[in-house]
Amino acid sequence: MFSQTAEYALRTIVWLAARSDTAQTTQQIAEATKVPRGYLSKILQSLGRAGLVRSQRGLHGGFTLAVDPDELSPLDVIEAIDPIRRIERCPLGLASHEEGLCPLHKRLDDAIAQVREVLGEARISELLGEPTRSGPLCD
Repeated sequence: MFSQTAEYALRTIVWLAARSDTAQTTQQIAEATKVPRGYLSKILQSLGRAGLVRSQRGLHGGFTLAVDPDELSPLDVIEAIDPIRRIERCPLGLASHEEGLCPLHKRLDDAIAQVREVLGEARISELLGEPTRSGPLCD
């Protein structure tokens, strides 16, 4: 359902949120999140344009989260990278479906709406604190 780019962006944001006290280099993020470094650079640029991360150059430079993890949802991250598309009209272009979605596409769109709602209500900070057998990312 989600693109690999969106998955990588979510990993990156969670990693940065867990390390909000220190700027992280592209190399550090790539190694920890298992995102190819060249691909990560493009993702970080997109996240920066969306105002979700900021970069600082220099000796202690790197990337930090620009938004409080309590205010940032997984949906915000996904929408910045690869928006979840709703089904507004028949994907087949059938004239008989111009008045509304067929039952199949209506159900699919309802599911997409529910996913958007759940992701929009969650907060990145919650992902860091959820009790599980493993952390939100690799160690």
